[in-house]
Amino acid sequence: MRHPILLAVCSAGVIAVAGCGEKSGENTVSRAFQDVNVVDESNLNDVMLTVADPNEAVGYFARTAAEKPDRIDLQRGLGQSLIRAKRNREAADVWEKVVSMKDATPDDSIEYADALIRSGDWAKAEATLDAVPPTHETFNRYRLEAVVADSKQEWAKADSFYETAIGLTTKPGSVMNNWGYSKLTRGDYRAAERLFMESIQHDPSLFTAKNNLILARGAQRDYTLPPIEMDQTERAQLLHTLALSAIKQGDVETGKGLLRDAISTHPQHFEAAVRSLRALEDAG
Repeated sequence: MRHPILLAVCSAGVIAVAGCGEKSGENTVSRAFQDVNVVDESNLNDVMLTVADPNEAVGYFARTAAEKPDRIDLQRGLGQSLIRAKRNREAADVWEKVVSMKDATPDDSIEYADALIRSGDWAKAEATLDAVPPTHETFNRYRLEAVVADSKQEWAKADSFYETAIGLTTKPGSVMNNWGYSKLTRGDYRAAERLFMESIQHDPSLFTAKNNLILARGAQRDYTLPPIEMDQTERAQLLHTLALSAIKQGDVETGKGLLRDAISTHPQHFEAAVRSLRALEDAG
């Protein structure tokens, strides 16, 4: 007679266990979906910060940051997106908010200083960098320190900061270009030429460094193209820059010849060079 009762108790136990199992399973699935959502959001954030249209990224991070104002990663994403969109004053305001949040790091202060420099607030940028602990030694920190020193014409400090920054990165092309431009503005054309060459060797895609190299050579009345990697369009553009350098130095006939070379080299109609040559010929 006990067997039916025992069976009923066991059945109830099985049902209870099954019920617990169902709830446990639901919780597990819920947590799994939450994890997936976090991964998806993280991936989307990365996409927005790299390949998305900058203004589209600004819209995305502005919306998500408004929904979750305590998420510092979303505020950072908004600040970075505004920089990409060249909305520097707005970016500085966002980074100012970031550095006031509880999980802010010295890197956030450096990003804030970067935004301030881009928006022209040099004094506040310098003060922000000065507040970063001296033990926090990063490429971005010294890159910005060099730019600030340049703005104050503190050349020895700038050179020291540029050299330190280069030692802290495996991709020094852009900072070498900046250092070269600093030397160019000081009139140290030979040093500038060397730095631009090194910049291009590290990153052959840096057309700005190639153009700056031509300016440094032109300032020394060297009107030949250097042995660097360039496509046909770049070659024409560099010849144009070299021509303008020659004309500025008073070597007008040389400049005319270089303009003709630029026009004939360019794979399409080179309007800027044509206008420059026409203006010279009309004046002469």
